[in-house]
Amino acid sequence: MFQDYKKKVFELEGSQFPSISYQQLVLQPAYEEAKNQFLNYLMQIHIAHLKMLEEQQLVSKEEAKKIGRALKELDLAYYKQNDYNPKYEDLFFRIENKLIELAGDIAGNLHIGRSRNDMGIAIYRMTLRNKLLLLMNELLTLRSSLLIFAEEHIETIMLGYTHTQQAQPTTLAHYLKAVIDQLTRDFKRLQAAYVTINRSSMGAAALTTTGFNINRERVAKLLAFEDVIENSWDAVASADYIAELASIVQLAALNLGRTSQDFLQWATQEFNAFTLASPYVQVSSIMPQKRNPVSIEHTRSLLSAVVGDASTVLQMLHNTPFGDIVDTEDDMQPYLWRAMENLRGIYKLFGSIVVTMEVNKEKLLKRAEESFANVTELADTLVRSENISFRQSHCIVSKCVRTLLEEKKESLENLNWELVNEKSIEETGKPLKITKEQFTLVLKPQNFVEIRSLLGGPAPNTMRKSLLHAKAISPLLEDWVKEKENCIMESEQQLLAFLEGWNK
Repeated sequence: MFQDYKKKVFELEGSQFPSISYQQLVLQPAYEEAKNQFLNYLMQIHIAHLKMLEEQQLVSKEEAKKIGRALKELDLAYYKQNDYNPKYEDLFFRIENKLIELAGDIAGNLHIGRSRNDMGIAIYRMTLRNKLLLLMNELLTLRSSLLIFAEEHIETIMLGYTHTQQAQPTTLAHYLKAVIDQLTRDFKRLQAAYVTINRSSMGAAALTTTGFNINRERVAKLLAFEDVIENSWDAVASADYIAELASIVQLAALNLGRTSQDFLQWATQEFNAFTLASPYVQVSSIMPQKRNPVSIEHTRSLLSAVVGDASTVLQMLHNTPFGDIVDTEDDMQPYLWRAMENLRGIYKLFGSIVVTMEVNKEKLLKRAEESFANVTELADTLVRSENISFRQSHCIVSKCVRTLLEEKKESLENLNWELVNEKSIEETGKPLKITKEQFTLVLKPQNFVEIRSLLGGPAPNTMRKSLLHAKAISPLLEDWVKEKENCIMESEQQLLAFLEGWNK
């Protein structure tokens, strides 16, 4: 019985590597990813490595020309469109086979001093650095959109919340600047990840470098890497460059997710903080009055998906051996790519949602004017005007609010000078010194915001300076990304020039 079952499995799966199920589950998907993501980087590594071999006299100029001409003859479009062929284990072997077909056995010398291991890691790093720069560009676009939007709302009064309860008056610009500062920190973390990623594994070979006199630094420079991963074991075994980026992407999604949750709440009719533009709302199929904020809903859910995909990367890395293994290579990479692609799309969508929405300023101001949230400033003022301790002042104001709530007078307009004076006498034995005119001014949310002019506060003049500073550093952040993009572009142009030189 067992032997019959075993025979049946072989009939279905085949008797040689790779088995049918392994092809379908692993090799074919990996091949599809490779041809879509890696082909250009594989070619760049071939050219850079060949140039180095020529310069180190490990291949002759004539041999380099022969191999270079074969590289030039490769029809990359064919490989990008062609499906997986089980005759070849992966894209690398398929390309190598074609090069030998075109140039003869001499093309095998292109593999001097290298392995699929160090090549694979270099390709992953080249892929990630390009995807990372795209993500960083979109982050900066969102940041610029929020800066422009915040400038329009420096004097838009709204309530700030702590513990989900009305806390203190502030401005929409103050809230947005907090989001902008958080995005800036996300950008700086991505910068640090770029530095970690943009290091060359080439020359590490399988694990222990090589006995050939290759030049690792030269290949790194040709491929626009900023450094070489010195230890060859580290070069092929370490996956913390992936984990670092996954952690940062995950944190960036968590950060923006909290803001999207706020926006979803503020979009409710009960809160009514803003009205979304028509392209970002969906009418209910049965309730014609509804304007569903689906753009924000999908933003929130997709950010959760980003967190999940990034977490998958970290979980796949957990407890894996410290060596070159597929757990930290082919299977892991697509989760991080998807997380980055989704986050990039979310940045674009969210920026468009924000700059096109209409803020209901009057509604927000009225809610702030009616809220007891203004009484924090009354307590502060009594300390100064009545020469009492803050705890005494806090007690006076708290008693006033408690009395009004007990009387079902749940609006700030019911808090008058007479009530505060009564509670002051009860607490301190002294009547108020503050005049009724001063008292009225203290309870206005505009005054609350205006006098909070300390660094980081919501006062309009303070906020203008803060936004101006944030705008001033924008070109520095943008220039950093452009510098990295230009470096990669110049490297690619140089590699193409080498290829053309071998084909003259």
